[in-house]
Amino acid sequence: MSSPPAGAGALPPPRRRRRLLPVAVLATVLLLGLAAVAVVVRPGPVAGLLGDEAAPAASARAPEPDPSPVLAGPDANAPQPTPAGVRAALEPLVGAAALGSRVNLSVADVATGQSLYAKGGDDGTVPASVTKLATGVTVLEARGPGYRIPTRAVAGATPGEVVLVGGGDPTLAVDGDGFYPNAARLDTLAKQVKQALGGTAPTKVTVDSSLFPGPVHGPGWDDDIPTGGYGAAITALMTDAARRDPAAARKTFDDTHGAAERFPQPDLSAGRAFARLLGLGGDAQVGKGTAPAAGGAAAAGAPAPGTELGKVESLPMIRLVDIMISDSDNVIAEALARQVALARNQPASFAGGAAAMDTVIGELGLPADEISLSDASGLSRNNRISPSLLTDLIALAGKGDHPELGAIFGGLPVGAWSGTLGDRYRATATAAGAGVVRAKTGTLTGVHAIAGLVTTAEGRLLTFAVLTDRAPAGDPDVPRQALDRIAGALAGCGCR
Repeated sequence: MSSPPAGAGALPPPRRRRRLLPVAVLATVLLLGLAAVAVVVRPGPVAGLLGDEAAPAASARAPEPDPSPVLAGPDANAPQPTPAGVRAALEPLVGAAALGSRVNLSVADVATGQSLYAKGGDDGTVPASVTKLATGVTVLEARGPGYRIPTRAVAGATPGEVVLVGGGDPTLAVDGDGFYPNAARLDTLAKQVKQALGGTAPTKVTVDSSLFPGPVHGPGWDDDIPTGGYGAAITALMTDAARRDPAAARKTFDDTHGAAERFPQPDLSAGRAFARLLGLGGDAQVGKGTAPAAGGAAAAGAPAPGTELGKVESLPMIRLVDIMISDSDNVIAEALARQVALARNQPASFAGGAAAMDTVIGELGLPADEISLSDASGLSRNNRISPSLLTDLIALAGKGDHPELGAIFGGLPVGAWSGTLGDRYRATATAAGAGVVRAKTGTLTGVHAIAGLVTTAEGRLLTFAVLTDRAPAGDPDVPRQALDRIAGALAGCGCR
């Protein structure tokens, strides 16, 4: 990606406030919750599932497979690290030249909530894709883990007109060869529409993507993001997160790190695919518009305008959050923020999503003044999150007061094993973190971040966040390794 724009380093002054982490009341509930949800399940529904077999129709809703054990549960009796021990382990690593001139971090004990070490812990820092932790927590709170995003087809104003109404499902597939396993499919919807129309032949498709107003590209995005394959135009209707060739993207996923060519107008492209499924051949038969209100007069033999002709639904929210975090899927992140906006009566736009996420953060009792967002994926350089807010979020997600938030842990990559950490923690200097660091990563040019959980050598579960937004240009693996040494040091010590 391109270099930071001028002025990107001019960050707002830190805002101080009392930490809100709970204390001993978290111990039993959180350890049990993380042992069951966060620590022993195989993360990520996409990694390892992107094979060549066609996904079954969403309507079949095959049962979810049992989770595979990955990590041992935390030891509730493990000795707690001391602030002095953590400081001694980390301070020699925090000043690494590879991390640049501004490194902010927070480390806390999960069971007690005690802050063990902070450096710029309350300071807003560019988080890159670590932003997705906030996106996941807020959408799980606002929508719930079982919520499914609908895509509908309704009768248009004229006989044979079918209006395809986007509900914001970024994983919607055209057919069984889509990118996301078990996603909802347009061919399933087309069959429903043909049956509902009866003897009325389809004549045109109108695409209604009006649910998402405003710009389709985020403020603060680097110039190459809309065309570089990691982002896309965010519209309420799209297939395969706007990928042009989902089958090829599946096969090259590991090599390209998820980058793929995207449609510049995802909603129209989806509408054209749907028209072909209905037997309409030309692009001239597809246009943009809005669905008519139900209750109009019907022509002879045709459904009344606004009548629902069919509906398909996305994977449940818990699975969408898994995919977003495990594979750092930027398009899914932006779509989920808009679900937060809709749930909190905000416009489903970049600004509305950011405002709604801020609202939910405050509702959860967390310091909303330590997060300032322009998007939900972390592609924006305008985003700011404090490291201590991230460790607060992670701790809260395991607290019994909000059991729905525990779903955030299922997609967290594991060091040297899965997701964006699959190739990390393999070097000798970081090997202590292999299998015991579970975290979300973030990278932009000059920005590197990691936040998640780590189990110490003595079995104590810690939460940590390390963010640097003034790293020197060059090979991004160098600052990543420096970050991994920090998490690896926590994994390898008792820190007492």
